[in-house]
Amino acid sequence: MIQKQKLFGMEIDALNMGQAIARLREWLDESRLGKCRYVVTPNVDHAVLWQEHEGLRDAYRKASLVLADGHPLVWASRLLRRPLPERVPGSDLVPKFFDHCQDSGREVRVFLLGAAPGVGARAVEKIRKRWPLVNVVGVYSPPLGFEKDPDENEIILGRLILTRPDLLVVGLGAPKQECWVAQHHEHLAAKAALCVGATIDFLAGEKRRAPYWMQCLGVEWLHRMLSEPRRLVKRYAKDAWVFPQLVLKQMLSPSRAWN
Repeated sequence: MIQKQKLFGMEIDALNMGQAIARLREWLDESRLGKCRYVVTPNVDHAVLWQEHEGLRDAYRKASLVLADGHPLVWASRLLRRPLPERVPGSDLVPKFFDHCQDSGREVRVFLLGAAPGVGARAVEKIRKRWPLVNVVGVYSPPLGFEKDPDENEIILGRLILTRPDLLVVGLGAPKQECWVAQHHEHLAAKAALCVGATIDFLAGEKRRAPYWMQCLGVEWLHRMLSEPRRLVKRYAKDAWVFPQLVLKQMLSPSRAWN
């Protein structure tokens, strides 16, 4: 039984990276292809969005694993005496799971859904060179607004049926990716799906991760904000204002039932 910690209304699984990889491996080793299990990786922005976005709340309720992405969530969990062991960001989970597959000599079939046109193809080239046992069976970059287009959704579901991946890597950005996977997970022809934001861009070399020292200090968000200021400054300013209030609110009312 996985221990869960309730933080700001979200129930987050208290797993480290190794345990998360082991759980994902268990799912993929199952012979039957039933309802697709999926993973979400909340960060500070998710915690803020969760308070007002019913679709994101529903996606989190249906998720099979909720893993903390970001040092601030882990630090807050310890301050609130609901400790999480470590951060398990999607951008690390995917390559580390690929490492596991390569090291254990076990092939995995992967479908990449998301990122801009052409980025997925460049990611495939990098993946094939680094992880020969990771077999990318499909890549698709859906157009803007695809989630509201029934025909476009049928195209995606059809491609998954044709390719039958073990693992669906979804990089559509939050909360779109979580809401879309939650809406369709019963019909996704994959054993598991990972909602992992910009991970496909990172795999392709389209975007660069923050230097390791920034990741360790918990300021990876600063690197991303400086890389994409027009898109991220407003979002991070809101998060910086709201998140401390969420921490204080839970600190003062630890037993309060969050809706």
